[in-house]
Amino acid sequence: MNSVGFIGGKFLPLHMGHVYAIVKAACMCDELYVVLSYSKARDAALCKDLKVKEMSREIRHRWLTQLTRDMENVRVIKVEDTYDSDETYNWEEGAWQIKKAIGKPINYIFSSENSYGEIFTRLYPEAKHVVIDSARHRYPISATKIRAEGVYKHWEMLPDFVRSYFIKKVVIVGTESCGKSTLTQYLAKLYNTTYVEEYGRTICEELGGYEDILTKDIFSQIAYKHKVLEYEAYKKANKVVFIDTEAIVTQYYSELCLGESNPVVDSVAEDQDYDLWIYLEPDVQWVNDGLRTYGEEKTRHENNLKLKEMLKNRKIEFVSVRGTYIERLNKSVDLVNKLLEI
Repeated sequence: MNSVGFIGGKFLPLHMGHVYAIVKAACMCDELYVVLSYSKARDAALCKDLKVKEMSREIRHRWLTQLTRDMENVRVIKVEDTYDSDETYNWEEGAWQIKKAIGKPINYIFSSENSYGEIFTRLYPEAKHVVIDSARHRYPISATKIRAEGVYKHWEMLPDFVRSYFIKKVVIVGTESCGKSTLTQYLAKLYNTTYVEEYGRTICEELGGYEDILTKDIFSQIAYKHKVLEYEAYKKANKVVFIDTEAIVTQYYSELCLGESNPVVDSVAEDQDYDLWIYLEPDVQWVNDGLRTYGEEKTRHENNLKLKEMLKNRKIEFVSVRGTYIERLNKSVDLVNKLLEI
């Protein structure tokens, strides 16, 4: 008869201590159930006013399935309760729900807490309580500590696929020739992380020009492809990712070039969620690189007002950055450091 075990938790967030315990537990029984215990009210309260953003049940479930997808004897299950704090949690009811969800005799209960021994003996008299690294020698971390001190302070304690959820997204916007691409690349170097190039520039270079070649479908492609490149960058980013332009700027160019907005680009813009918008003022020298056409000073000023108005219409809160290139870099570093609580 196969031996059955389970290990449970809120995984708020999932960290390497959890990973260590789950892997070891999987080696000690024939079937291991990883039980995600969740309560919308309790979980929100645990994250409120702390240095982590709320982690939904769906997000935590996905983390666990990503972790265990190639562990053949492991299954992830979810058990919901309605209690608003750990102190009010009903262990008897929770045990009943877990037994019902597993649906077979339980031989082992795995945890990292010796203090659970008495309650597990009472609620699961047929099962053996196996404690894994209670002193946390292997990974000296807890979810409570991460929530209190922030994920960036304990970045190395998070699996890669968990880190991507907490990546801060910084987008650099502005009109033509204001230093967006250079600033994006320089910031990525300073923070040893990934960045996303302006795909509109890439496609123009592929097409061999700018004026009279951009059509409605091209702007749709730009918006979609740029978003795909963002998702790819998140996977490899180190705490923060830098993004050169986004869909509202793409829409801005669609209106300049074609005289009309693009509904596809609008839909992409509605789905955007960035943590910091840096707006570069056009107060540096305009450079003609062969793909730029709006260099006349009066036109630069008018276009700058137009783009700002488009952002304000969408209630985007941005930080204007101006001055020399080194002043722009220094100001941007200050903003990013504040975002990362450095």
